[in-house]
Amino acid sequence: MTDMSGRNADVRPDARTSRRRFIATAAAAAGATALAAPAVHAQAPIRLKFQSTWPNKDIFHEFAGDYVKRVNAMTGGRVELELLPAGSVVPAFQMLDAVSSGILDGGHGVAAYWYGKNKAFSLFGTAPAFGWDADELLGWVRYGGGQALYDDLVQNTLKLNVVGMLSGPMPSQPLGWFKKEITSAADMKGMKYRTVGLGADLFKEFGAAVTIVPGGEIVPAIDRGLLDGAEFNNPSSDLVLGFPDVAKVYMLGSYHQALECFEILFNKTKFESLPKDVQEILRGASDATSATMMWKAQDRYSKDLEAIKARGVKVLPTPKPVLEAQLKAWDVVIANLSADPVFKKVVDSQKEWAKRIVGFRLEYEPDSKFAYDHFFKTA
Repeated sequence: MTDMSGRNADVRPDARTSRRRFIATAAAAAGATALAAPAVHAQAPIRLKFQSTWPNKDIFHEFAGDYVKRVNAMTGGRVELELLPAGSVVPAFQMLDAVSSGILDGGHGVAAYWYGKNKAFSLFGTAPAFGWDADELLGWVRYGGGQALYDDLVQNTLKLNVVGMLSGPMPSQPLGWFKKEITSAADMKGMKYRTVGLGADLFKEFGAAVTIVPGGEIVPAIDRGLLDGAEFNNPSSDLVLGFPDVAKVYMLGSYHQALECFEILFNKTKFESLPKDVQEILRGASDATSATMMWKAQDRYSKDLEAIKARGVKVLPTPKPVLEAQLKAWDVVIANLSADPVFKKVVDSQKEWAKRIVGFRLEYEPDSKFAYDHFFKTA
């Protein structure tokens, strides 16, 4: 019922006044509460010290930086990986121990660098040339039992306090840089030669005097005559590290390191203390940059090989007699090192995977060279 003014006749003036007073009081209380609430500050980011085993100018350090950028972006600032080049905290070959002890929170390198810990370690970096490529090596890691074998070696056999992620497939590495062309295995007998991992065992079968040094030390060693020949990894790294300044013969395609991948390490205690979603981001970023690294390498390596040729370097394929000698040397190395049950378990698993996967590829896919020659080969 309303009166002539349009107001509800059943609502008394004192009731309306009480309601206005209640609303005003509640609003004032809410305002006071808002003013009294403490300011909310964003949580400080988790800062992790992350060192690579690569010189600052090397494309490998750039690959490490791509991983760091991906993690920092995917976590929205919750995590800040600080990337440092080799030697910033520890020398390249001490990075694994530094991560295990907690001197570093993480790092970027290759499993072949830990060959001195256990030769089985190098199987995850410089695996035998079973006809497979690095992408198929990573397939073995994910679907052929390789990750479990890696974890068992690292954490149980070697008692290292690290979590490792294998990532970033690398194409076959060159035989290397020399003063003169290599035409046979005999040419390397007595040669002071740099390589890493199981490649060292292989070239010892050639009678070479193998020296294992980090990438940044190779060119100065050649320049001073401490090395007669050496390989590092790829045209982009070789160009920027200065190989064309000290040698003019570059021999491509070798079975000593026909495949390799990177290794991303974290201190296990630190890694397991992180929120679960951050742990998953660290792993997921490894997969993401594994793919982008391969695509970037396609672009950069091909361009830099042409730049090397333009420097007057003689670029040659490794001759078939040397490749045949390498495969025979692999037979010896595998047989000798398989006396260690840990090594044998890993290499047997790799052989089983490669036999099936490479066999499938060779049966299933057409010859890429045949098609390439049709479109691009000139008379």
